[in-house]
Amino acid sequence: MLMGTAERRRAPEDGGAAESTARSVPEAPDRDIPAAGPDATARMRTERSEGREAREESAYRPLWTEEPARRRRLPDPVRTAAVRAVLVVAVTLILAMVAFLCTMAGSWLAFPMMIGSVAGTVVATWGVLDVWVTRQVWNQRHGVVSMPSSTARAMRRERRRARRQARSAERGQERIRRRGGAGRLSHS
Repeated sequence: MLMGTAERRRAPEDGGAAESTARSVPEAPDRDIPAAGPDATARMRTERSEGREAREESAYRPLWTEEPARRRRLPDPVRTAAVRAVLVVAVTLILAMVAFLCTMAGSWLAFPMMIGSVAGTVVATWGVLDVWVTRQVWNQRHGVVSMPSSTARAMRRERRRARRQARSAERGQERIRRRGGAGRLSHS
């Protein structure tokens, strides 16, 4: 329980739990709240009781609260490429650090580690470019990029056209069924 600055604690004589007593000291009103007679006192009492309820509620609040994501999650292929790139870059940095330390120590491992870190740099560059290319390809296929060459736009156009044709064919079949088969060329 939170108390003001006028709090005193004393231990009971029987060795039990500590008991706290507090004097009620009238609190100074905030600078931006004008103090007015009895209304101000009633408002302060209400605020104190609300504050006490809020403290009691806060004692039972969960460890974390779910918040909506600020950005959308990366698509799976892009995320996979990004994880792969991060791992390759991490291994390359470790190789470079080991090569530097081996060079400083004069070890025979310095040259092989140097070759490995150069090769790792090439692979890490490829990994980062792979993330960029994968992201561009995914956007081109699944999201409409505001460019005239976007294949996503053409694919959506084709899907709309196919749906329209399917609906018109279904309406035609429904018309034939309603007529009871009239209009068929053969009655076999």
